[in-house]
Amino acid sequence: MSDLRVALVQSDIIPDDSAANLAAFEQQLSAHCHAELDLIVLPEVFTTGFHPRARQHAETEAGAVSQWLIRQASRYNAVITGSVVFASASTTSHPTHFNRLLWAAPGQPLAYYDKRHLFRMAGEHERYSAGNKRQVFSIGSWRVLVQVCYDLRFPVFSRNRGDYDLALYVANWPAARQDHWRTLLKARAIENQTYVIGVNRVGRDVYEQDYAGGSVVYSPEGKLLADAGADVTVINALLDGAELKAYRAGFPAHLDADDFTLPLG
Repeated sequence: MSDLRVALVQSDIIPDDSAANLAAFEQQLSAHCHAELDLIVLPEVFTTGFHPRARQHAETEAGAVSQWLIRQASRYNAVITGSVVFASASTTSHPTHFNRLLWAAPGQPLAYYDKRHLFRMAGEHERYSAGNKRQVFSIGSWRVLVQVCYDLRFPVFSRNRGDYDLALYVANWPAARQDHWRTLLKARAIENQTYVIGVNRVGRDVYEQDYAGGSVVYSPEGKLLADAGADVTVINALLDGAELKAYRAGFPAHLDADDFTLPLG
């Protein structure tokens, strides 16, 4: 199993201005992504932030954000991912909106995961539709479970069934609950014997809610491998595939895991 080279892009998000956010992220990538990479991770709703008018700037399948991601994947020869507000075709006169993680791999069709757990404390469940499918994508020999923000609080949904090597969480996780963010990410790594990446934003949103970043990488043993702190930055990490396999073989707790079923829909 080869190593995986990742870049975590931590940034503020400008409300109501997708074009400005894309320009800012492109500048960050140009300034910091010089080494060869396999995976570039952006935050949740990286073109709008959580915003009352975010649905007015919803992305579509052939939209500017989708095309931008495809270009960046080609430019850096790496998978690039993050979530956006997305408008999908509907049988009614109104589009169905999702908080959709887009997965752009070089030379491949754009793939996606729709956020399953919608944050009701901010009314997200009233404005968006929930996803009904768990998604694991591949980068070479690596299998990557993708999740969005509030999904982190629900361990059954992210339980490793022997089908992934990295759990990836993109978020707009408020500073007021920063301890929860770190604790839950570390727990997901330990209980699933997997690498975990969490990418969060910084700054203040239109609701005057602060974000403290804290984008991190944890090892399968729960060791902190990289930490972006609270600044606008890009951090790199190398995930050791041989070390992952050796740890699972030497401490095979997964062989004693409980069976379960999780109904979706």
